[in-house]
Amino acid sequence: MAVYDTLGTTYARTRRPDTRIAARIHTALGDATDVINVGAGTGSYEPARTVLAVEPSRIMLAQRPRGAAPAVCAVAERLPLRDGAADAVMALLTVHHWSDLAAGIAELRRVARRRVLVLTWDQQVFRERFWLVRDYLPQAAAHDDTRAVATERLAALLGGARVEAVPVPHDCTDGFGAAYWRRPHAYLDPEVRAGISMLAQTGENALAPGLASLADDLTTGRWHARYADLLARDTVDVGYRLLVADF
Repeated sequence: MAVYDTLGTTYARTRRPDTRIAARIHTALGDATDVINVGAGTGSYEPARTVLAVEPSRIMLAQRPRGAAPAVCAVAERLPLRDGAADAVMALLTVHHWSDLAAGIAELRRVARRRVLVLTWDQQVFRERFWLVRDYLPQAAAHDDTRAVATERLAALLGGARVEAVPVPHDCTDGFGAAYWRRPHAYLDPEVRAGISMLAQTGENALAPGLASLADDLTTGRWHARYADLLARDTVDVGYRLLVADF
C-alpha cells in the first residue's frame, strides 16, 4: 500500500501549490516541451506541458483536478515508460518515500531526454533552522532522520546537479512541513498535520507533549517573544533544495 493511501485523504485541501515555488520549478524546467511528474500526488506544480503523472496512491490520484494531465498508478522504481519519453522529468517532495532511491533516480534519468528536477530538503539545515522540530517536536525530526536523503547523495545519483535553495514564503499556500513557520497556530490543527507526512507518520501520541507546549507558549505570548525576529521576515531558508540535472 502506498503511504498516501492512508495519509493523503486531506491532501488536496491542505497542499495547494504556491505560485512562487511554482515559478521556481517552472523556470528550472526551462524550454522543455514535455514533462513527466513522478510521485505526482494531486498534481501540484505541474505545468501545462505535463504529458503524464505517475503516482502510486489511488487516494491521491482521485484528488487530481479535472483537466489535469493523464495519470498512471505506478512507482518511481519501475516507470512504465520508454527510454527518453520526455524532455524533462520532475520529482517533487517525493524521493523520501521511495523504497529504492537509487533505482528510482536511475529510472528518472532513463526516462528524461534532457533534464531531471528533484525538490527535497537538507535534513541537517532543517533540524538546525526550523523552530518547530528543533524546539518542540524533536520526535518528528528523528522520524525524518530515518528517511531524509542527503542532497550530496542525490546529486551523485543524478550524475551531478545544480543545487538551488528554495526559501519558504511566510504565507505559503502549500502546507508542507515548514510552510507555517510564521503561522504557528496552524500546527495545532489536526487537518494541517494530516497533510504533513513527518507529523502524520510520527503519530499523535508522540507529538502530544510538544504540541501542548507550543499551545501554551502561544497562549502566554512566549512563542512570539522567543521568535520575534521571524515575524518581520517574508521568507526563510530552512533547507528546501531544488536539484537540477542536465544530460
